[in-house]
Amino acid sequence: MAEYKNPELLVTTDWVLENKDNPEIKVVESNEDILLYDLGHVEGAIKLDWETELQDRVVRDYVNKDNFEKLMSSKGISPEDTVVFYGDKSNWWACYALWTFKIYGHAKCLIMNGGRQKWVEEEKPLTKDVAELPATNYKVSNVNLDIRAFRDEVREHSDSKKALIDVRSPKEFTGEMLHMEAYPQEGALRGGHIPNAQSVPWATAANEDGTFKSADELLKIYQDGAGLKPSDDVIAYCRIGERSSHTWFVLTYLLGYNSVKNYDGSWTEWGNLVQAPIEK
Repeated sequence: MAEYKNPELLVTTDWVLENKDNPEIKVVESNEDILLYDLGHVEGAIKLDWETELQDRVVRDYVNKDNFEKLMSSKGISPEDTVVFYGDKSNWWACYALWTFKIYGHAKCLIMNGGRQKWVEEEKPLTKDVAELPATNYKVSNVNLDIRAFRDEVREHSDSKKALIDVRSPKEFTGEMLHMEAYPQEGALRGGHIPNAQSVPWATAANEDGTFKSADELLKIYQDGAGLKPSDDVIAYCRIGERSSHTWFVLTYLLGYNSVKNYDGSWTEWGNLVQAPIEK
């Protein structure tokens, strides 16, 4: 039986329940459905809104360094804190939030395996009370852009036939659909995929209860099935970067790949980009 390369980065719902009152541990909920937090959340959990807080409100980009520092300070998070992320959709946006924290060098980041779905299914306690934590003076010590890919790099990656993973649904990959099912607002002018990309849908890495599949199952998907090697330079993309953050986490931390980047511009950039080649 294979083991995760970094099993310590996954914690159980029981662990979160036991440690939620530890002042050095901050629990963060980040959902696609921004209303879920208000319906009930882990006691003491801090809400991170992916749309209004993790994204720049003017430029299409994630939050910049200065605003990230202000955001963390206002949420009561310190650079020394252990931050445990969880959310809906098998931790899509929890992984995106963790990816953003890692860009800004936050050292201790964990994922609650199974996310919000597992917590609710286990009937663990929920509260509507909003945690009020004292403000901090958060300062970013380093910025790590080695885990983020931009379109010019993706073009070079595609032309060189390096490992490029499209984690969207098969119908998005083939171009049959211009957007994810039920998400017409996040479509593109053209359907298809980036040339030389492989289709490895993100959902193949998740169990029905929202947890990550075992190391053996992940190896079958990414190494036996897709032919990836831990030494490969890998770029993953979806439509706006949230599903590919999930795959980035799996490859980087659960399988221990050396070089994995998330192309958060993804298909809503590439599919609308003038002179960008596509395949169907």
